Amino acid sequence: MSLYDLVIKGGTVIDGLQTPRYRADVAIRGGQVVQIGRVSASDGAEVVDASGKVVAPGFVDLHTHYDSQVFWDPWCTMSGWHGVTSVVIGNCGFGFAPCRPADRERAMLSLSRNEAVPMETMRVGMPWDWETFPEFLDSIDRTPKGVNVMSFVPLSPLYGYVVGLDEAKSRTVTDEELARMCALLVQAMEAGACGLSAQILGDVGNVQLDYDGTPMVTDLMSERDIRAFCQALGSLGRGVAQVTSPLETAAFMARESGRPIIWNALLADGALNQHGGQMITHRDALKRLAELNEDEGVRVFAQALTTNFASEFTFEEYNLADAIPCWKEALLGTVEEKRAKLADPVRRAAMKEVHEQRGGLFGAGYPLDDIKVHWISSDVTRARYLKDTYEGYTIGEIATREGKHPIDAMLDVAVAGELRVGFATPLLETPPESMREIANAPVALPGVSDGGAHTKFVTTARYPSELLGLWVREHGIMSLEQAHWRLSAYPAAAAGLKGRGFLAEGAPADVIVYDPQTVDSLPAERVWDYPAGEWRLIQKAVGYDRIIVNGKTTFVDGECTQETPGRLLRHGTD
Repeated sequence: MSLYDLVIKGGTVIDGLQTPRYRADVAIRGGQVVQIGRVSASDGAEVVDASGKVVAPGFVDLHTHYDSQVFWDPWCTMSGWHGVTSVVIGNCGFGFAPCRPADRERAMLSLSRNEAVPMETMRVGMPWDWETFPEFLDSIDRTPKGVNVMSFVPLSPLYGYVVGLDEAKSRTVTDEELARMCALLVQAMEAGACGLSAQILGDVGNVQLDYDGTPMVTDLMSERDIRAFCQALGSLGRGVAQVTSPLETAAFMARESGRPIIWNALLADGALNQHGGQMITHRDALKRLAELNEDEGVRVFAQALTTNFASEFTFEEYNLADAIPCWKEALLGTVEEKRAKLADPVRRAAMKEVHEQRGGLFGAGYPLDDIKVHWISSDVTRARYLKDTYEGYTIGEIATREGKHPIDAMLDVAVAGELRVGFATPLLETPPESMREIANAPVALPGVSDGGAHTKFVTTARYPSELLGLWVREHGIMSLEQAHWRLSAYPAAAAGLKGRGFLAEGAPADVIVYDPQTVDSLPAERVWDYPAGEWRLIQKAVGYDRIIVNGKTTFVDGECTQETPGRLLRHGTD
């Protein structure tokens, strides 16, 4: 019988703790790292040759929306492909527990728009074998997982459970209702949640709206409500809050709770933020974050967007233009209603006016002329003609050829294609020096992956591979030691995820083995692998020889082993 389950031989160990790299073997047994040093290959039941490779801790992704996807995709891809071994779900205040059976459809409607998870996929893919939040965690616990999962308590479902989502938007909650919601938050924390989450963006300029175009219920929370939830969190003496909000809202929450806050999002100037735009420059944000943490004595971390940004979109279900009233109004309703509105000259006039005022499509920085008609569904009427005439051409080329305003050129193609037309934006590239500033900020946590959300539009869950490949290897914005600390141990510490995010004897064996010269993301592609036949946009990874979760290999050279060694991580007890 072998002494170890797995021996990783001859790799360069980067332990996630900013220790200078060193050459060593790593031995794993019973789901733990049991020896780092010189280990005989003959002592391993399985041996991995890591010569010329980096051996490092798996990545910790704090900002995901795999709340539904984990039930049909144990490896939470894209994250599982890109070296992530632990994910945190329940972000931005959105989720599915607590939830009464009669309210399930309403809960899914919210997620179908604000996080763009396909409705029928959720209906088919989730077991819905819970009502309370502790029961939801038990369901996650029972579900086979290829990554470790920890969860925030999203506040929106608390309003839905105690008051009703639509009722709570129409009036102030009573003291009794608020006390009950706070009690449910404490109950969820005691069952293993890591803290609370909320989106607090108000009702103006908000790009993540409810299914009917109204703000999410947490967007409308009063200072009284926020204070009560924060004080309930603070009463436990542990846990963290995640908030998508103005920075000063995060500061208020840190003061009221006495707990760390993870704020979304720190953006390099000029970067696109799908959550509605940054109101301050990144240098002003960094200055204020330093004041909060160093002078005022409140702990506010910043999730930093560390990927260049490109997207694909269809007008069939696009929601990331909701901050602009004329676009939001046109993109609400059924497909036929949207087609009629997008064809309306009066509405188009308003869209053209906004376009001229703000520059770039949706004011997001995408040069409209450079957007490409990437695909047209083969099952639309006159598909062959439309594909031959428009597919592969830019909006600028079509507008010039047909003598049209670019808005008309784009929308004419969309309407003719029954909105099943995929438009691809050019890549918005962040200047390396700007990325260096935000990624190296003292409180910056790389990410804003949004894994599991906006799956037909963006692929930011590739962020670990992009940090290691583009930003470290090609632009040298930080050392590999610094990168691995920020990708693993630092986010784990920020979320109170104890004992993970680093390599050490006795630590859980969440390990990656990769080639630092080749690690990268593959080009974006569409795949039809969601329940109910839905498609999503993905980017797979290259360069990862092994991804290991709790001592079991989940991927070898990008191929899934079908192992599901992931665990539910119960905060405060795990």
